[in-house]
Amino acid sequence: MATGVDQAVGSSLVIFSLLLFTYYSVWVIVLPFVDSDHVLQKYFLPREYSVILPGIAAVVLLLCVGAFIAIIMWKNRKPKKVD
Repeated sequence: MATGVDQAVGSSLVIFSLLLFTYYSVWVIVLPFVDSDHVLQKYFLPREYSVILPGIAAVVLLLCVGAFIAIIMWKNRKPKKVD
């Protein structure tokens, strides 16, 4: 069973993910159709970052997954038998 702390951490991660998804969706889908002098534009980064930031996040994620797999494989290796 999950403790109260586990549930709080899980709930906060879900809420953070929903907020991030909503922010990014509005940034990428809605803002191109809003005038550049509209007040909503000042709450978002320039559009170039909408491609750059997910790309950087993907590279970092792949590096972390690769490093994790390399560490697990390194720890589980067996010494060679000498005949």
